[in-house]
Amino acid sequence: MVKIRSKIDADMYFGASAEIMKRAHELQKNMTPAEKILWEHLRNRKLGEYKFRRQHPINQFIADFYCSECKLVIEVDGKIHQELSQQERDRERTKIIQKFGIQVLRFENSQVENNLAFVLQSILRVLQSKQ
Repeated sequence: MVKIRSKIDADMYFGASAEIMKRAHELQKNMTPAEKILWEHLRNRKLGEYKFRRQHPINQFIADFYCSECKLVIEVDGKIHQELSQQERDRERTKIIQKFGIQVLRFENSQVENNLAFVLQSILRVLQSKQ
């Protein structure tokens, strides 16, 4: 079980429940191929020295990647996100996350897999604009 260690940790998760915390921990073990590719370029401050967390709980959601210092979520979307019903859920999710002052960037799996340089440049540009 994942435990929240301090008030700072509680603030970083924006009220995520213990169940969401547990689910996020499980998802870390089952990343998609595109998430794994992107994680290799975000982890250990490889992109502009910014700290990212993977499968990070934010309130009732789990963000694929989160940079707390810049309040930026990065989502890597598979084909299911092309369905209209899922697009509506994604829009609602983004609105809720934005209420916490967090910006959301979305990329398709194919963008990460086929045009990684563009994805990384796009992320870095947003990160640098927040400094």
